[in-house]
Amino acid sequence: MNLKILLPYKVFADIKDVKQVVMETSEGSYGLLPQRLDCVAALVPGILSYETESVHYVAVDEGVMVKAGSEVLVSVRNAIGGADLGKLGDLVKNEFKNRKENAREAKTVIAKLERGFIYSFDKFRNH
Repeated sequence: MNLKILLPYKVFADIKDVKQVVMETSEGSYGLLPQRLDCVAALVPGILSYETESVHYVAVDEGVMVKAGSEVLVSVRNAIGGADLGKLGDLVKNEFKNRKENAREAKTVIAKLERGFIYSFDKFRNH
């Protein structure tokens, strides 16, 4: 099989001669072998593993997987690779922690903007 991991802004990986792929879906762990029928699956954040001569691990964010013939396309928001499984787990935890903090900060800024808008609108309406 040929495995392509696609990010919104680039091709993260293009691997040839993949013997098997295992990923996390919304329904649980899902494995693909070359003879598997064509399919589509929604991916959840987790570890994707693939086997060539050895087993490789890539942390992926949510996305979608499409298998068509010998092509496996994985399109995700973000991917992290190049580390052993233990380090990869730590990288993923840190990445998700940073995302939660950024989302919290964004919500705070939006709330302040909304309050400022309402205050200004009320002030304008009363004059």
